[in-house]
Amino acid sequence: MQDPAATKNVDKRLWFAIMTVFFFLLAGSGAGLAAVNMTDKEIEIAVEEELRQDQAVASYLVDIACTKGIVTLTGSVDNLLAKDRALAIAETVKGVRSVINRIAVNPLQAKSDEDIQMDVVQSLLTDPVTELFEIDVTVDDKVVTLKGKADSHIERQHTGRVAKSVNGVKEVKNRIILDYKTSRSDEDLANDIAQALRWDTLVDDALIRISVNNGKVDLKGTVGSAAEKRRAVNHAWLPGIKEVDAQMLTVGRWARDRDLRHEKYVPKSDDQIKDAVDKAILYDPRVLSTKVETQVDNGEVTLTGRVNYLSAKKAAAQDAKNTVGVIRVKNQIKVTPVPSAENGSEVEQKILNKFRRDTYVENLEITVTVLSGIVNLYGTVDTYYEKTRAEDLASEVAGVYAVNNSINVNKDWEPFVYKPYVDESYVPDYEWYSYQPSVTARKSDREIADNIENELFWSPFVDSDSVTVIVDDGKATLTGKVDSWSEYDAATQNALEGGAVVVDNELTISGRNQ
Repeated sequence: MQDPAATKNVDKRLWFAIMTVFFFLLAGSGAGLAAVNMTDKEIEIAVEEELRQDQAVASYLVDIACTKGIVTLTGSVDNLLAKDRALAIAETVKGVRSVINRIAVNPLQAKSDEDIQMDVVQSLLTDPVTELFEIDVTVDDKVVTLKGKADSHIERQHTGRVAKSVNGVKEVKNRIILDYKTSRSDEDLANDIAQALRWDTLVDDALIRISVNNGKVDLKGTVGSAAEKRRAVNHAWLPGIKEVDAQMLTVGRWARDRDLRHEKYVPKSDDQIKDAVDKAILYDPRVLSTKVETQVDNGEVTLTGRVNYLSAKKAAAQDAKNTVGVIRVKNQIKVTPVPSAENGSEVEQKILNKFRRDTYVENLEITVTVLSGIVNLYGTVDTYYEKTRAEDLASEVAGVYAVNNSINVNKDWEPFVYKPYVDESYVPDYEWYSYQPSVTARKSDREIADNIENELFWSPFVDSDSVTVIVDDGKATLTGKVDSWSEYDAATQNALEGGAVVVDNELTISGRNQ
């Protein structure tokens, strides 16, 4: 049960939201009405554009249809991760209420069921999250079935993603059951879910109502995008939860309103931010450590302590970045040396084996060398996404303390744009990433400005009404006000998607001195 006072506040915000959309309808003009009146065809075009710009989905093979805000994806891709990514990208487009994913998967590599089964088992045994799980894997006509137990829904989901990443897999049936080692009261669970939503920069929680009864969660109310709804549901699956029902959590385009976010982005104390970051890291199975320590100074987070994998260090930093009130993250976490140190050739082979099994990296010509736990990657790939994925896979191997990624990218004129709700790591954080397109803009300044404004409008994450765009000789200058550093970064990515040669982000952040 939720606190009565908290429920009363939610009801007030719901009443305010109803009045807000009523005002938009009466106004007869402006961005509010434009958002309400966007057509299905406009949504289709926006989804098509988002998929076209993504480096991990072959968008020319995907067809999009939209009816009353419900998007249906058909066509085909060559791997399950691309199918899931297409759905996640479609959910991020403003106006999309839900997505029906009917994309077929036709793997490029012909593998026997026995080989697929062996590769899935090995991938689970060498993944930092799933290595200790007892998972039964069967394969029938390239369809993988997973059975076993997991401690949380997040771990169950992650197990499914690992299986989906194996080349040759056509479908994954995840029948892993949850086996909680502790039980908690419904009240504690409801409070923790509310806190998780409140502190996540990617969810506007003002209109979400939460109730927990005997471990079953009911989410009701309204969010601004289908991507927010999915993220809210994932937050609700805390350890101890048996079921989540979000049928009454609807998607309303009008719900992405600055006034509804006012309470979320009031200034927070460093102690409050620290507590929120600590909880986010604690519930993230990718971090796999209670030895991460957090210090906060005027919104700047410093992470110290030890983890067992480089990938865990990166995950902890991303958890901190997605926390309300955080303005910067210094990641000083150390990776613990493996007790029985393996020589470089053994680590190299483990990395190469991961590359061979992976649906994106399998056919890439990448050379790996390891010296004292430092991995060096060489070779040539087509996209920044492939370069990023190779580094991420290497960071999941025990004994890897750092990665020097010297892989060349053929299509280096195309930016790998970070997508909130879709990407688990922030691409510009990679040391090698410095997207530098041609100095001469291929489009006129007016065209680039129009494209950027269009990207901002269709984003479910940036309030386009609060951002002013000026383009001069391909350089985009953004001014105005946003609510969080996550929104600030997302606006930069929208400008790159719009074709900006350089982005000067001068947006100010509410409640913070710049």
